[in-house]
Amino acid sequence: MEANGPADAVAPYLNIGAFRFWFVGQRWEWSDEVARMHGYEPGSVEPTTKLLLSHKHPDDRAHVQELLDRALHAEESFSSRHRLIDTAGRVHDAIVVADRMHDETGAVVGTAGYYIDLTSTFDAARQEVLDAALPDLFENRAAIEQAKGVLMYVYRVSAEQAFGVLQWRSQVTNVKVRSLAKQLLDEIATLKAPVAAQQSQFDHLLLTVHDRIPPQTDG
Repeated sequence: MEANGPADAVAPYLNIGAFRFWFVGQRWEWSDEVARMHGYEPGSVEPTTKLLLSHKHPDDRAHVQELLDRALHAEESFSSRHRLIDTAGRVHDAIVVADRMHDETGAVVGTAGYYIDLTSTFDAARQEVLDAALPDLFENRAAIEQAKGVLMYVYRVSAEQAFGVLQWRSQVTNVKVRSLAKQLLDEIATLKAPVAAQQSQFDHLLLTVHDRIPPQTDG
């Protein structure tokens, strides 16, 4: 899978990998990071739906199969919080954040996004970045804490993991954490009442919110 620019640059640091899934033919592409999450050397295996499901924790497999079926039939994004088991038998707690993938005519042809490995995402390197962001955090604590709370609820993650997701989007989009948090909170009110596809709607918002932040001037 080809590099995706800034997302691939930050992926090793946050243990995030990219994927694409085409509905026709159920064809998958995994980045090197996603392959390694599953225990494979990059390029050593061709990802398939059968292979993907074989790595899901037995208690989560039916749930993931249901989400895949819904994505295929309703042309929705494949998004989930589940556990996967790598080739060495290690269990990884992961969330999949994705959005619909379109062709040049605007037709939905698949889903693409990121695997976030919560098991080993947070290390000393990430703490260094967090420390560098402290001035912004103190200045904008309320908005950031509220945004973290939303992420904690939607993805069922810890406060630290929720901040990691915000930090990831900040790194990838080159937008300050506080701006992302404020815009995210502004747009949450536009979501429809809770329905089965609510998480898909939220994933779309999270992955595109940076595009709708007004240009900012210094000073």
